[in-house]
Amino acid sequence: MIMPPFRHLPPIPAMRAFEAAARHLNFTRAAEELGLTQSAISHQIRSLEDLMGLQLFLRQPRQPKLTAEGHRLAEAVRDGLGRIAEAVRGLREVRDDTTLTISLLPGFAVKWLFPRLIRFDELHPGVKVNVATTAQLTDFTAGEADVAIRYGVGRYPGLHVEYILGEDMFPVCAPKLTRGPKALKQPGDLANHTLLHDDIQPIGGHQPGWAMWLAAAGVSGVDPSKGRRFGQANMVLQAAAEGLGVALGRTALVQDDILAGRMIRPFGPDVPSGYAYYFVCPHKALEQRKVSAFRAWLLEEVGRKPARRNALGV
Repeated sequence: MIMPPFRHLPPIPAMRAFEAAARHLNFTRAAEELGLTQSAISHQIRSLEDLMGLQLFLRQPRQPKLTAEGHRLAEAVRDGLGRIAEAVRGLREVRDDTTLTISLLPGFAVKWLFPRLIRFDELHPGVKVNVATTAQLTDFTAGEADVAIRYGVGRYPGLHVEYILGEDMFPVCAPKLTRGPKALKQPGDLANHTLLHDDIQPIGGHQPGWAMWLAAAGVSGVDPSKGRRFGQANMVLQAAAEGLGVALGRTALVQDDILAGRMIRPFGPDVPSGYAYYFVCPHKALEQRKVSAFRAWLLEEVGRKPARRNALGV
């Protein structure tokens, strides 16, 4: 009996871990790329070496180094995974040209995109929209998404990158926190309230947050490290709307809550975060009707004026 050749292939997860580690020559970076732990990457590579009976890496104190066998396998795996990704992407385009998958951060999805997406559905009923919420950068070559809305400083080499929304930061809270003996009237009053933190990864050398806002506003006597921390922006804003503390609002994420009266701005100033939202996709993807339709709708939507402004001018 002749065994098919794929029966002798190592497990795909082990090959992906090995390829990432070989490309970065750094197990930690490989782990970050794949959303795994460093120990998981090490385990996958060790199991691959045991299976093959070969040493693929020289474990050196500062940086692992590929052996000659490792170099040979890395080239083969990179070529093989690239061909698979290309085939999958091509098949998806042929099979499902009417499905648009968007990758974006959970907070922006919940607080900005979802309330507006019905308008896109009404304009383009033939396009089915899938939303993938993640903080990880999109691997377009693997077919993870058609387009992405990324938050940062706009550095995504090799891709079409288009600025869509900037942002300012300012305190926001439930209306009830502006009343009573500890009412929020001026920035110094923050010392009497719980600060709510959205843990944003630093990009481009700075990290938007309470420390940055307090310094820019010239506020002293308030500890920027105190308070409660949340992993997602929408969780921070939900806590603020329920009166559990004061959040640092970011324009795109709080404008609807302020217009609806769920939260208010007790005071300013507005401080630019230095970050923005960007429409990102492969250059070739712009040729697809579903992508060009979503891009056109998105640019029109970000230019849409709010229906009304509240008394605080937002």
